This record gives sequence, C-alpha cells and structure tokens, in this order.
Amino acid sequence: MVISAKEMLQKARAEKYAVAQININNLEWAKSALTVAQELESPIILGCTEGAGRYMTGYKTVVGMVNGMLEEMKITVPVALHLDHGSYEHCYRCIDAGFMSIMFDGSHYPIEENLAKTKELVEVCHSKGISLEAEVGAIGGDEDGVSAAGECADPEECKMIADLGVDFLAAGIGNIHGQYPADWPGLSFETLEAVKNKVGEELPLVLHGGTGIPADMIQKAISLGVSKINVNTECQLSFAAATRKYIEEGKDRQGKGFDPRKLLLPGAEAIKVTVREKLTLFGSVGKA
Repeated sequence: MVISAKEMLQKARAEKYAVAQININNLEWAKSALTVAQELESPIILGCTEGAGRYMTGYKTVVGMVNGMLEEMKITVPVALHLDHGSYEHCYRCIDAGFMSIMFDGSHYPIEENLAKTKELVEVCHSKGISLEAEVGAIGGDEDGVSAAGECADPEECKMIADLGVDFLAAGIGNIHGQYPADWPGLSFETLEAVKNKVGEELPLVLHGGTGIPADMIQKAISLGVSKINVNTECQLSFAAATRKYIEEGKDRQGKGFDPRKLLLPGAEAIKVTVREKLTLFGSVGKA
C-alpha cells in the first residue's frame, strides 16, 4: 500500500541521504523503479505529474496500478505515490483518488496567495495523514507544459511557507527541469544554505531537476539538507535511446519482436540502470 512520504524523508534528513523521486509515465516506468528499489532495499517515491495522470486515464488508475504492483510484486520497501507540481485543483483530485503525498506548486502565485492556499492544503492533507510538499522560487525549464525561467527562492518566503507546517519544501536554487545547458552556472549553494538556516535543520528540502547535476553538487546539496531529489528526464532519455537502438537494429522485425512486451523491454531495462545509479548516488541503498 502506498504511504505518506513524511517519515521517509525525515529519516533521510536525519541520516543525510536523499530519497529518489522517480516520475512514472506508464506501467514500465513504475515496474522498473519498484523492481530496483526492492532489489537495493531502498525507499522510493513514485512521482506523477498532471500530464502523466491524464495519459494514464486518471489518478484513480494510477493509484490502482501502483497498489496492485506493490501487492503482486511483493514490494516491502517504503513507497510513496506523489503528485508532482500539482495545481490547487489537482491536489484535491489526487487526495480524493487516494494519493498519500501531494506537491502543491504555488510558486507562480504572489506569496500571499501561495501562503493562503498552502495553509489550506496543509490542514486538509494532515487531517487525512497525507504529506504535503510546497514550493518557493520557480524551477527553471519546462515540466509537463509548465515553463519557468527559474529563480532562486527568497529564504524569508521559505520560512513563511515552512511555518505553515509543510512536510518538505522545494526551493529554487538555480536548478531546472530537463537537460541542463552547457553554460549552466550550477546550483546556488549560498541560497540553499540560507534557506536551510531559515527553515531549520529538521525540515527536509527537495531538489527538482535532478537529471544531469554533477555528483559532487548532489552530495553537497544532500549535506545541506536536501532529502528528496526528483529524476524524470534521465529515465526518458535512457528509455528512448534503448528503444531506438532496438528498432534501428531491426529486432522488432525478428520473430515476434514487434510484440510490445518485447519492444518496450530494452527501454524498461535501461530505466532500471538509471534508477540503480541514482539510488546509489543519493545514498538510499539499504535504507528501507
């Protein structure tokens, strides 16, 4: 059964590692992520954007699929199903559908409105045992059709959001969704440290845009309080490359290579490799 991410991330914060949020787009994504998490005895968060939810026909389908996989695959490690970059309306849809972890992205609102909506959602989620992630400062790039130039969070605004009782906080520190450009200046650790000092040592922080961030930056971010790191693009790239190779080599024309179970298998295996690399890098192996 899916669980709240709150205790999972509090443990990661205390022991100075990060839990990977692997965004899922279909059965192959979820199955690959869960298989590796169980193999490595690592907690894991399965992220679902609004677009992915629509693609999979709706949030109740996603909840049913994940719950069914946990039972059929005999998954024993901690797993949280999490709405990624949720709008105000879709947060309520996911709460009704049975998600146990929600991200409300109010970063595009004026801070007063972000505070008001976050406060309301904190109260609703906590009354139902659901964990809530909030965001301050826009994450750059494009995620599921939502674009932003990217800006570093204001530590004072982070404290105001944290004081509402959110369970974890995404603060923009120069990170972006998608692939990082060659001239990317890197993460702003000055901002991250200032945010940590304002919100306190206990609140887990979240790093979005985990694809392509150098390992040394990842490790430093974890040392400064990052306890959840989101990965999406890297799995998409590895899946696409493996699928392309399979087709270009003509394997889809060999025997019944066109069978989707065979056609999608190389991509699913490639996702496993990526997830294994990330869980190891983030330090969550053996932490279930």
